[in-house]
Amino acid sequence: MATITSAGLGSGLDVSTIVSKLTELERTPITQLQREASTIQSKISSFGSLTSAVSSLKDAAAKLNQASTWSATTATSADASAVAVSTDSNAATGNYSVAVQSLAMGQTTASATYASSGATIGIGTLTFDIGTYGAGQSTFTTNPNWPRATVEITAADNSLEKVRDKINSAGVGVVASVVTDATGSRLVFRSALTGAANAFKVSATDGDGNDTDGAGLSALAYDPTLSITNMASMQPAANAKLTINNLPVESATNTVTGAVEGLTLKLNKVTSSPVDVGVTQDTESIKKAITGFTTAYTNLNSLIKDQTKYDATTKKAGTLQGDSAAISIQSRMRAILSQTSGASSVYGQLSQIGISIDANGALSVSSSKLDGALSANLGEVKKLFSNLDTANTANNGFAQRFTDLASEVTSFEGTLSTRTSGLQKRLSDNTKRQAELEDRVALFQARLTKQYNSLDTTMSNLNGLSTYVSQQIAAMNKSNT
Repeated sequence: MATITSAGLGSGLDVSTIVSKLTELERTPITQLQREASTIQSKISSFGSLTSAVSSLKDAAAKLNQASTWSATTATSADASAVAVSTDSNAATGNYSVAVQSLAMGQTTASATYASSGATIGIGTLTFDIGTYGAGQSTFTTNPNWPRATVEITAADNSLEKVRDKINSAGVGVVASVVTDATGSRLVFRSALTGAANAFKVSATDGDGNDTDGAGLSALAYDPTLSITNMASMQPAANAKLTINNLPVESATNTVTGAVEGLTLKLNKVTSSPVDVGVTQDTESIKKAITGFTTAYTNLNSLIKDQTKYDATTKKAGTLQGDSAAISIQSRMRAILSQTSGASSVYGQLSQIGISIDANGALSVSSSKLDGALSANLGEVKKLFSNLDTANTANNGFAQRFTDLASEVTSFEGTLSTRTSGLQKRLSDNTKRQAELEDRVALFQARLTKQYNSLDTTMSNLNGLSTYVSQQIAAMNKSNT
């Protein structure tokens, strides 16, 4: 006799798989939102790169708008080993004849010879004054930049080495050192700075009671104005002396600034004959700035082209393919290049100074043609790039025009800023919607699990009842045979 069966139902029901599959279907809108979020994020990233490239173009164009770029000079020296030279933006072109009679020096004094660097001197106090000696070192005028300083020497630190260390750590305007040779060790003092105004005198308050006899700490005293020269004078403080185009010049240091506006001379040695120094326009730095501008333009153009292209071979579109904001910027860039500027009376377009654009929109520079323009008409090339005419923008230079474009599209309400803000808002809304749907899916999954568990229990009970009924029928059939 036939039995009652329920295939696939009852306690054998795969509740987990059923719930998982149904939940997966319920998550379909979330998956779609995730794909959309990924696309939005890619666009935000692309616009970030685009903003960076526009900013680079703006910086490069702004450099060509700076007067210092066009006034840059470079200097050469016929003998840099004697007189090295450099310039700043204030330097005027010209030629100079520089002769060095003497270099700036710091004062140097040396003590008597001691047996070793560990030999003791004496105790007491050393007082240092920094200033200028008069003729014959008969007078001394204190330098107001160096207040009088004292260094106390005790029995614990009265060796040559320790006296040296105490003086150096005190910052008194004098640098101490120990010089040792075959005859012994000497304590040497030298001015911390060169120049006649940085000479020094040293007085001692000697622990032995005699401040001038050269015994004990007074061995380090040096004050020619009082005829105290217990330390020997090795080198007086002196200014550098030179002539520039036969004009006498003195300098407290061997780096001479201000004698010629914008020019810095580094004196390395006394010269036997004048050294020719020349200051010329630094066209190489100008050329570098122009090349930097063309590179920044080309990089931006290439980025936009790559982001907006459609590759028919791979059938893949760039992240910003068809994006009106990116395409608009590229169109405006090309429109500026195609225009003529009234800034210069000699040059109206960039092509006239050697800057050309190829079929891909990239800029290239003819070095020889640009060199010729800079050499022949530097002022007009400057106008072509940096001229600003608020009354008539047609007379603005190309660097000025690109600076304005870049400033506009990257401003708070500019094309790139508003486009990026809009995408970020969409991404934020997308994230919130995903969270809402995740909550709904979680509730759906919980409800399904509860329902199918209940169904499983019910089917399990029915299965048991079916088995019982089948057993009873079998028993009845057996008793009737």
